[in-house]
Amino acid sequence: MSIKLVNIGFGNIVSAGRIISIISPESAPIKRIVQEARDSGMLIDATYGRRTRAVIIMDSNHIILSAVQPETVAHRLMSKDQLLEDEE
Repeated sequence: MSIKLVNIGFGNIVSAGRIISIISPESAPIKRIVQEARDSGMLIDATYGRRTRAVIIMDSNHIILSAVQPETVAHRLMSKDQLLEDEE
């Protein structure tokens, strides 16, 4: 069993199998989720001071902020899955 990893920008990598969703940060409910995670110490900011473009929700209730577009993260995730299927 191999661990699948996905690059979320600036050399930061997360476990692909633990991702629940990748969403855009513009809506008020998502902003509330991010603020609640910040208050409870469950927020991981991987933006390096840049604008947040994707909010990644993990199965451990951690919230990860990324400066990469959600579509880009999803494409990287799907490309990784497709590469693994081609190897088998």
